[in-house]
Amino acid sequence: MAGIGFELRKLLRTESYLGLLRAYTYASIISSGPWVFSIIGLIAVGVLSLGVVTPDALITQFQVTVTYLIMASLILTGGLQLGFTRWVADRLFEKRKDDIAPAYFGVVLVTTAVSGGLGWLTALLGFHGVSNLYRVLIVAGFTLLSNLWITTVFLSGLKQYRAIVGLYALGYGISVLLSYLFRPWGLEGLLLGFLGGQFIMWVLMLWLVLRNFPVVRPISLACFHHRQMYLSLIAGGVLYNLGVWADKLTFWFTMGTSSPVIGPLRASTIYDLPVFLAYLCVIPGMGIFLVKFETDFVEWYDKFYTAVREGGALQDIARYHDGMQGVVREGLYQILKVQALTLLAVYTFVPSLFAWIGISSLYIPLFLVQAVAASFQVMLLAVLNVFYYLDRRRDVVVITATLTVLNFALSMLSIHLGPAFFGYGFGVALLITLMLGMGLLQRLFRKLEYQTFMLQ
Repeated sequence: MAGIGFELRKLLRTESYLGLLRAYTYASIISSGPWVFSIIGLIAVGVLSLGVVTPDALITQFQVTVTYLIMASLILTGGLQLGFTRWVADRLFEKRKDDIAPAYFGVVLVTTAVSGGLGWLTALLGFHGVSNLYRVLIVAGFTLLSNLWITTVFLSGLKQYRAIVGLYALGYGISVLLSYLFRPWGLEGLLLGFLGGQFIMWVLMLWLVLRNFPVVRPISLACFHHRQMYLSLIAGGVLYNLGVWADKLTFWFTMGTSSPVIGPLRASTIYDLPVFLAYLCVIPGMGIFLVKFETDFVEWYDKFYTAVREGGALQDIARYHDGMQGVVREGLYQILKVQALTLLAVYTFVPSLFAWIGISSLYIPLFLVQAVAASFQVMLLAVLNVFYYLDRRRDVVVITATLTVLNFALSMLSIHLGPAFFGYGFGVALLITLMLGMGLLQRLFRKLEYQTFMLQ
């Protein structure tokens, strides 16, 4: 492997506690940086706008609008992110590097057309009583974020992790700065500042793509031709993003747990803040995930399939298989262990932390439940990652569809049971889905050699 795996292995092989600490800290920053900057950026814009953007409801409208733009663009492009990244990987394996840049711009063209069309349709039909500038900005934001996710995942597939985190830090820093400068313009000024930073970030990502893949051919839509992208990958990507946001959607569009904000957009005062803060608790687990599954697992994975392709000895193939399985088991155990320690620390200090920040202690039970649920989500990501490496796309569809259905159903059930059960729908849905994924993974490893050779 190049990129992040090489650097992490170099840090891990220093055989010192300092090297180990540096490796896991580095991995945590790399893996969690983008969404941490997103959360902190939105909070920072809100805090800096207090007292200047009046009434305060405009700040809430800005944060809710951006949250919906992020959610909708992720669900829309979730399938294309995975489908196109796999298409790029296949072209690289075939040593057809010159096909990639034209196809990327083809994907950008299609994404812009679809997201722009849906955005304008929603803005014209769904948003009444808002300014035309606001409509233009939400359409531009939806289109920009959709292209941003495609480019981010594309660069992730190329192992450009450090560049992605650096660009997210820069982009959200610029977004906060521009929003601060434009805040006298109210809601539209905050949105314009936010989108300005996102646009600069996307342009820099575009430059990084072109540096790796110079354009030598016209724009191509070849990746959209029949059987060029796997429908199972597309379905898995859409279902995963929908499944992760299902509980938020349920709380937003249930009258008793939400209130209108702007146009058709609603927010849940009791649910939203602790949910997003809980995701900050998974930074240590994401570090373990990146170290174990982008270094150790990939190393055994590469040895196993190289031995299969090149006619290696059966005992070596069996040893590499056991090595892969052992890394997965150890990786999941380490994620569970580090997240348990993190949650214990959070449970100890969260009352004083919330009091210092100025958040009501009534949010603490829901925050803790969501922190546990987010830990399950990290483990589920690790399981799905293994399925993707082993090219078991149908299993991914089954797992993500289960998550989507359970999260909708159990979140609705938690609302009917009352506030004491809020958040448990998401947590239980993730736990059941994780158990299903681990069971399917165990079954897969038992038959992996047989299935691998039968595919040749």
